[in-house]
Amino acid sequence: MLTISHRGQTMPASPIRKLVPYAEAAKKKGVKVYHLNIGQPDIETPKAALDAVRHADFKVLEYSHSAGNESYRRKLVQYYHSRGIEIDHTQIIVTTGGSEAILFGFMACLDAGDEVIIPEPFYANYNGFAVAADVIVKPITSHIETGFALPPISEFEKAIGPKTKAIVLCNPNNPTGYLYSREEMETLKEIIKKHNLYLFADEAYREFCYEGEHISAMHLKGVDDHVILMDTISKRYSACGGRIGALVTRNKQVYDTAMKFAQARLSPPSFAQILGEAAVDLPEDYFDATKAEYKKRRDLMVSRLNAMPGVFCPNPGGAFYAIARLPIDDADVFCQWLLESFSHDKQTVMLAPATGFYGTKGLGLNEVRLAYVLNVDDLNKAMDCLEAALKVYPGRKG
Repeated sequence: MLTISHRGQTMPASPIRKLVPYAEAAKKKGVKVYHLNIGQPDIETPKAALDAVRHADFKVLEYSHSAGNESYRRKLVQYYHSRGIEIDHTQIIVTTGGSEAILFGFMACLDAGDEVIIPEPFYANYNGFAVAADVIVKPITSHIETGFALPPISEFEKAIGPKTKAIVLCNPNNPTGYLYSREEMETLKEIIKKHNLYLFADEAYREFCYEGEHISAMHLKGVDDHVILMDTISKRYSACGGRIGALVTRNKQVYDTAMKFAQARLSPPSFAQILGEAAVDLPEDYFDATKAEYKKRRDLMVSRLNAMPGVFCPNPGGAFYAIARLPIDDADVFCQWLLESFSHDKQTVMLAPATGFYGTKGLGLNEVRLAYVLNVDDLNKAMDCLEAALKVYPGRKG
């Protein structure tokens, strides 16, 4: 009898995408669905970057270097220097999205059965990458009451065991939007030094910080060999479909090991490297307008949510996500009900149940993640739908 691999059976479904069939069915019934479930920006990809692809002139679409085009890596050095991150092009591997950077980092640094500590709620696909690399995620819980601040050192200490090899941190955080402070980053530095751990730093949302500054893991002093930066152009330039990211580290042994995985997949996408290279030359004020737009959306959404009876949403400091606590019995049931059984003026809203962002069973049952990636008018209509839904949802609590 043919069987499916244990790895395949344990690979989790995406909590962000698993409700798509219900959204498609709602649309077929003529219901407009406002998508707050996925971090797909509606900001236009910069024209100058797209034009660089349109006007690319070559006769053969060749493989690039396995580490990515040298011209692009040298451009990335300029970008990182502008963010106070001192590296050179021989410390960058261009990857097929930030996803491949995460997977390469896990595969290069961790053996089967090793453990990584991740503050929860966390980006759900870390679970998938952990299954692919045969490593174990050990969640430690951050709480909505503190805005999802870094858990105390004591919680890390309790989770660290002989198999612990790394901590994963997304900053600013997906799904919570929390922006980690300098003090919190220094706390992490002390933990990884004391216990000789890697720090995998996912900084996909570096550009989107609304209060306070972004402290990169690469800014931390004295832990060069411990830090592996995972990055992407997807959100920075609203180029999710380009599938271009980067693994950056000053640890030569990790770099050389990750390069073997990069060589095995041959090379990252060529056209998107051209796009990414051109995007580095965008004027610095490109991000000002984008940040201002997201901040406006955040302020609207958080204020609307907190004005709804029984709803609590902390104010996120970065990215374009928030987690809200709702007066509901089961977020998975509620999010499906919104698409399957509810409409408000032939409209509804698609959210991501927070259960899929927790590693601890039973957490997030009354929480949802919202991505404020719609324009203000549509965001207001989406909030109207949610407010109306909470008034009539059969599983409402309180």
